[in-house]
Amino acid sequence: MPWRVAGKVAIVTGAGTGIGRACAETLAREGASVEIANRTATTGEETVRRITEQGGQALFCRTDVASESDCARVVQAALGRYGHLDILVNNAGIFPRHSLEETTPEALDEIMNINFKGAFFCCKHAIPAMVQGGGGSVVNMGSLHGLLGSPNLVAYAASKGALLNLTKTLAAAYARRLVRVNYVIPGWVISEGEIRVQAQEGHDEQWLQETGKRMPMGRIQEAQDAANAVLFLASDEASQVTGAVLNTDGGSSVFRGRG
Repeated sequence: MPWRVAGKVAIVTGAGTGIGRACAETLAREGASVEIANRTATTGEETVRRITEQGGQALFCRTDVASESDCARVVQAALGRYGHLDILVNNAGIFPRHSLEETTPEALDEIMNINFKGAFFCCKHAIPAMVQGGGGSVVNMGSLHGLLGSPNLVAYAASKGALLNLTKTLAAAYARRLVRVNYVIPGWVISEGEIRVQAQEGHDEQWLQETGKRMPMGRIQEAQDAANAVLFLASDEASQVTGAVLNTDGGSSVFRGRG
């Protein structure tokens, strides 16, 4: 089914690398005009270059999602360029490892500001634009830890749990206005950031490969796995899907705690 989001306009936050870039490129390949909302200009502009070289439509807007004014500006930039807004992918996030005792007030604020408040602010400004245009789709990038928690990702897990609650709340609040809000669990994607974190913990590429083989479906997840789910939820094929949790985690969420 080619051109599954043809004519739609999308904003993807944190689209400079990893899952965000895969989502942006996939949406553009399927016909959407995509705004790359990214904190780092070099990687954000690289995503734009990759999309335009393949014949897609994209623009870059330097964005710190922790700033409500930046989130408002991103929405206005999309409306100013394309005239409407149909899709918002709240992907921007950080995932530093901290136990409860190790979590400082500053670390907690940074994680919540980016992972939760950033999505909140983007929704606050994007959803009214979608309502005005007759509807739309919001996809929040969640985490298995948002469901089950993690002892060394306490603040991160809390932020993703809050994001799940926001997803359910907004799905109920805007269903009659035809704005759908859903939550994707991407699984363990070995993005550039994850590779850095694993290296800091002493895990090399061989360890990652062997760990992947022991996962329920035999491999570590890829950014494209999550991007495919986002594409479905953004498209009209998912016109009756809202408030859903869509796992692309290769079965990790159902195998947790089983031998």
